[in-house]
Amino acid sequence: MYFAAVHDPDGREFTGEISDENQGYAKDEYHDGDKGMYWGAVQNPDASYAEQWACKRDPFWVPEGEQPDEPQAINPEILAGLAYNQIKVPGTKVTLAPAGATKVNLPTWAWLDKGDFQPVSVTASLDFPGFHMEATTTAEPTGLTLKPGTEDAEVLPASGNCPVGKDGSIGEPYAKGKADRTPPCGITYLKSSGDGTFDLQATATWKITWTGTGGAGGDLPDGEYGNNQPVEVEEAQAVNR
Repeated sequence: MYFAAVHDPDGREFTGEISDENQGYAKDEYHDGDKGMYWGAVQNPDASYAEQWACKRDPFWVPEGEQPDEPQAINPEILAGLAYNQIKVPGTKVTLAPAGATKVNLPTWAWLDKGDFQPVSVTASLDFPGFHMEATTTAEPTGLTLKPGTEDAEVLPASGNCPVGKDGSIGEPYAKGKADRTPPCGITYLKSSGDGTFDLQATATWKITWTGTGGAGGDLPDGEYGNNQPVEVEEAQAVNR
């Protein structure tokens, strides 16, 4: 990977033959008064030996405002990937209702509050005198997938994928008077969990996009983040008269 280098001790810029006399800097061509800087290879200590030595090009001059014509030079897309690694999204513990233990054959409502699932952005930048490059990566929630933790259950909707509503929420909060309605996002358990619980898996999908210097931009692989939460399911009690 390539990063911008510094000026020579005399304040001159140069390209050309490399020698030990000038500590690896070129000496035959100078860029006195030119705006720009030299770029040179920098080894990534976390990369493999072969990857570290893949950058063999001598330091080269790049005019101010131009992107280096070098495939391995850092660019906005690379910065977008670095920003992606720093994104932290909210947890995905869903709210379930009615309150208490879930009842067999009765729909359980599931939802995520809109305040917890707003788009999240991180910006990575590279700054030198006369040079600036940046990229902003944004994660936006697009849906929630429910897996009930047992085959003896039905998910709502049938696909198990609950989309994000227009207001940014996922699913719909349960309220008094909705007991006879079908929840837009939820689960109907068909069997009791006995003395234990079922592990409900809730996974949120986040669409990842990025924009960068010079109008660059695009998509990155979607992120999926989830966790398991225990659900107690018991038989509904009927009263005989």
